[in-house]
Amino acid sequence: MRRVKIVVSGRVQGVYFRLFTQNKAKHLAILGTVRNLPDGRVEIYAEAEHLMIDKFVKWCGKGPVTARVDSIEVTELEPELSYTAFDII
Repeated sequence: MRRVKIVVSGRVQGVYFRLFTQNKAKHLAILGTVRNLPDGRVEIYAEAEHLMIDKFVKWCGKGPVTARVDSIEVTELEPELSYTAFDII
């Protein structure tokens, strides 16, 4: 298992980024959370098998067609195995 924190910058709020992220995470069997930050970025915690996290991080670097991703920051974390779904918070 692998757990990462992803912070996405760009035009990522008000464009359904969190909903698209939740849908992609469910498709890839990823557990975790996504939320808007006060500074306009989006913060994601994701946990899954290594290959699925790699695919998810790659997708986050592009985002949905409604968004414009300028950059992402990925931080590796210790797996927690405490998530039961992928939630928008």
